[in-house]
Amino acid sequence: MTGKGRSNDNAYIERLWRTLKYEGIYLHSYKTIKELKKELPNLIDWYNFERPHSALNYLTPGEKADAFMDKLCYNLPTTTQPLQQLLF
Repeated sequence: MTGKGRSNDNAYIERLWRTLKYEGIYLHSYKTIKELKKELPNLIDWYNFERPHSALNYLTPGEKADAFMDKLCYNLPTTTQPLQQLLF
């Protein structure tokens, strides 16, 4: 979520639940709510780490987050630089 009252917050959540319903829940026809609750964490993991997303150039959200963190960590200053170089 991007923040309280943001207009696009609901769109992200609606898309997540729509995908989970149509590509996960409806295809498996769970018999009970208890069975669904047990499987829901696996569906969310599937959504984040196995299902490619067209909006992310067919990467998974996990792959996109890893690439972002790699880029972020690669650009961190080294500890051998003087403090003045880091600040200015």
